[in-house]
Amino acid sequence: MPFAYLHRDGADHVEVLTGDVITVDVLADIPLDPGRPVLAVVPYRQIAERGFDCVDDGAPLECLLVDAVTTRPLSDFPAGELRVSGGAFDRDDAEYGQIVEEVLRDEIGHGEGANFVIHRVFQASVEGDPVAAARAAFGRLLAHEQGTYWTFLVHTGQRTLVGATPERHVSVTDGIVMMNPISGTFRHGSGELLDFLRDPKEVEELYMVLDEELKMMATVAEHGGQVAGPYLKQMSQLTHTEYLLAGRGSLDVRDVLRETMFAPTVTGSPIENACRVIARHERRGRRYYSGVLALLSVSDDGTQSLDAPILIRTAEITADGTLRVPVGATLVRHSTPAGEIAETHTKAAGILAALGAATIAVRTQPPPAPGDEALRLLAARNVDLARFWLDSREAGALVVPALAGRTAVIVDGEDTFTAMLAHQLKALGLAVSVVPWSSPVPAADLLVVGPGPGDPADPVDPKMVAMRAVVADRLAVGLPLFAVCLGQQMLALRLGLPLIRRDSPYQGLAREVELFGVRRRVGFYSSFAAVSPAGSLDSVHGPVEIARDPVDGTVHAVRGPFFAGVQFHPESVLSRDGIDVLRELLPPLLADVVSPLPNG
Repeated sequence: MPFAYLHRDGADHVEVLTGDVITVDVLADIPLDPGRPVLAVVPYRQIAERGFDCVDDGAPLECLLVDAVTTRPLSDFPAGELRVSGGAFDRDDAEYGQIVEEVLRDEIGHGEGANFVIHRVFQASVEGDPVAAARAAFGRLLAHEQGTYWTFLVHTGQRTLVGATPERHVSVTDGIVMMNPISGTFRHGSGELLDFLRDPKEVEELYMVLDEELKMMATVAEHGGQVAGPYLKQMSQLTHTEYLLAGRGSLDVRDVLRETMFAPTVTGSPIENACRVIARHERRGRRYYSGVLALLSVSDDGTQSLDAPILIRTAEITADGTLRVPVGATLVRHSTPAGEIAETHTKAAGILAALGAATIAVRTQPPPAPGDEALRLLAARNVDLARFWLDSREAGALVVPALAGRTAVIVDGEDTFTAMLAHQLKALGLAVSVVPWSSPVPAADLLVVGPGPGDPADPVDPKMVAMRAVVADRLAVGLPLFAVCLGQQMLALRLGLPLIRRDSPYQGLAREVELFGVRRRVGFYSSFAAVSPAGSLDSVHGPVEIARDPVDGTVHAVRGPFFAGVQFHPESVLSRDGIDVLRELLPPLLADVVSPLPNG
């Protein structure tokens, strides 16, 4: 009979769920009936519901329709004896290292994204009954793991999943949506915690997944997400760093699940292109790795709830005793193949030890509490972040009179930073809509050409051709235009400025730059930039001011009579001064505009 064991962080008992299992095709088909919770096992292939690329491995979306929920004490689940034979990664270190090198060179180095997660799978054979083995593993996890969000065992009749995941993907309780970006991995005993907290690669990884999950919150919460943290997430053998995000929302919980597939901590960013990169380089399906377990319910009054941890630190055991433990590493501009190979071994170690597939000293007590210096280093991470996302915002507090009531349309170049930008523009008083690059652009007072991955000068890429045309058409009619990142590169091309590919990508990089006479700290996500030998330009569209790097001439921003563009992301959490930049650059563009305007 299908069943599930769930132990949530801090609980003194295990929830036992029993019922029938059905298979559905899409998330919208998950049944939600009052009084009958559903535990859905969501595979990675469901990302296709968002129109994103994936290698379809046929892993089913199975739902346990819960008939009964009971609780049992932890003592009912003793750690058992496990026998595992064989055991190796499906891709050896050399092959995995080659894939890492290719992604760093061909994807991050060519502007395809800020970070990507590439996984491999440890495989072995479980001797004896697979379900009994999973029960024994569950008991071992309860005894030895700590700091987990869920420790669980799910048996659907066709497969068994057992794991200890540290990470809530998304939850909805009483209308409050929460997400939990986690990144950075410190193996206890491998060095000093303070060195880990100072490591720029670890710091940047967390910032980038924070930005990516803020993008998701911007689509499912009415005013986006508010950031709390950072915190240390301490487990039995590892310590991570994390933030919490919260916002109020009203979407159906199945829609929340769909719009947040899947966490950047296990895919990359921007997520749509990350899915392409994963399909291109992994060249196989992911089954349940990076998917979610999702416990959904609805009360008699119609109030929905959702609790969905990420399927990481999880073993899949099939009926024939095959054991699969998938693990991944986050690749960023500082990554090295050797470092990421080591990280996959580290991440696999905990679950392998629990299953008896590796001999690892297991800690039964928490690691020492962090000292004052560790807490200071954590707090210092927020000093230069955007208060727009960290502080509570009162309605109307940021409205700029010159922007109030004006309309703006943002053209999305396949990077949902546009959803965050929309919240900022709304806070300034604009009425905002977002359209994909492939759709007609509606009339608006202000046209915003947004960010996206790829080479802006590509002569045949349909997205680049379409977005360059949007910029050219708007300039031709002399109507207000604002461009961000990819949009800025296209604006620069139209103004006659050449583009270069940076020697070292600016992916998830915060810099303080001179911006039209004011020092601003802003966040960059780009591999390309315009260059200019001077701080001004006479163009066919009027005189242009150029904010540029005094050393290499790379362009940070431009502004002209009715247009402006920025190479950085004012909406990023890395842009401490992003909202102030918008308050400065946008009002002059609309000063002489009679609303509403056509697009020309």
